[in-house]
Amino acid sequence: MAVTSAARRTDRPWLGQWNSAVTSYYLVVGATGLLLLIGLVMVFSSTTVTSIAAGEPPYAAGLTQARFALIGLPVMIVAARLPVHWYRRLAWPALACAIVLQSLTLVPALARAQGGNVGWISLGGITVQPAEVSKLALAVWLGAVLGRKQHLLGSWAHAVVPAVPGALVVLGLVIAGNDLGTMLVIAGLVAGALWVAGAPWRMLALGGSVALAAVVGLFVLGNANRMGRILATYGGCTDAEGECYQSLHGMYGLGTGGLFGVGLGASREKWRYLPEAHNDFIYAIIGEELGLLGTLLVLSLFVVLGVAMARIVRRHTDPFVKITTAAVACWIVGQAFVNIGVVLGLLPVIGVPLPLVSAGGSALVTTMAALGMVISFARSEPGAAEALAARPGVVRRSLTVLGRARARGR
Repeated sequence: MAVTSAARRTDRPWLGQWNSAVTSYYLVVGATGLLLLIGLVMVFSSTTVTSIAAGEPPYAAGLTQARFALIGLPVMIVAARLPVHWYRRLAWPALACAIVLQSLTLVPALARAQGGNVGWISLGGITVQPAEVSKLALAVWLGAVLGRKQHLLGSWAHAVVPAVPGALVVLGLVIAGNDLGTMLVIAGLVAGALWVAGAPWRMLALGGSVALAAVVGLFVLGNANRMGRILATYGGCTDAEGECYQSLHGMYGLGTGGLFGVGLGASREKWRYLPEAHNDFIYAIIGEELGLLGTLLVLSLFVVLGVAMARIVRRHTDPFVKITTAAVACWIVGQAFVNIGVVLGLLPVIGVPLPLVSAGGSALVTTMAALGMVISFARSEPGAAEALAARPGVVRRSLTVLGRARARGR
């Protein structure tokens, strides 16, 4: 027997208001705001020494990150207010724009390299990472094309076309820039979208096996640097000044922090011992300065984001929203867990930042836009719009009651 939305909302009465129609909305807004705040504080803290060493003011890099946050804030607010049908209309233009931008990384005059990856372009003095735009555009596009033909996805042909060819174009352009970490995140995004859309599990298993074999055969076995990272992670550290240097210093930072940390701003590893302390390994600086409690707080906030987005997928009635939200969840939460796994030494170093927390303008603005879109989806959950519209009336009534009580007391 089908379970109605009303029944689903009351099947856990012990949760009370935590299981209301607006729970997803407040969880996404709250977790996003706290992660953004923690990220700004930690970027300021982790970049002071390197900024001074570069002859810049101590908070130069932190102010740059704050400017990107100020750019991303109105973007997120607009994205949160856009109705769902606008995202569906923007799907194809967004993918086309993302492919064009990603193609520019193959133009030597515009391409910029960092850490061996050619994943940035310089346009008019502004450096942009097109792969971040590609993640958002691909999530929306997959939601549109898979949601429209969801009832046909039991057939392999309908499940593959056009979703898989479109995704392969984006993946091919990303891997052309030698950015394996971003490629793996995008592959997870695609897999999450296909899974929630209802693609045959045999197709997903076959596709995953082929993709894994291709990655290992073409991008790992023939690359001494990547093989060295894998062996340093799973085969024991044989060169403390080489492949495992960054991982070791990340662990030193986490170990030094203890339960409560050495104090905000007091990190030793950020004194140019730990490479990418403000970016890929900022979680280690959080552990050193804020301790185990700080790292657990960040981890918990990403879990809250994942739970909120899973709730949207379960409760929403629109297939487009379900699939797009699942893709965004696999991207943001999945990338966070990969980053944390790298810092903890559970995964090889693959160079992916911690969403909302690590330094980086393109990643921050795009992630805020994606979460703004998810907030818009949460606002359109069954009963959410009505509940949010009623909240100001509740506040006014509460103030009226308090005013009357004070009058009586006098």
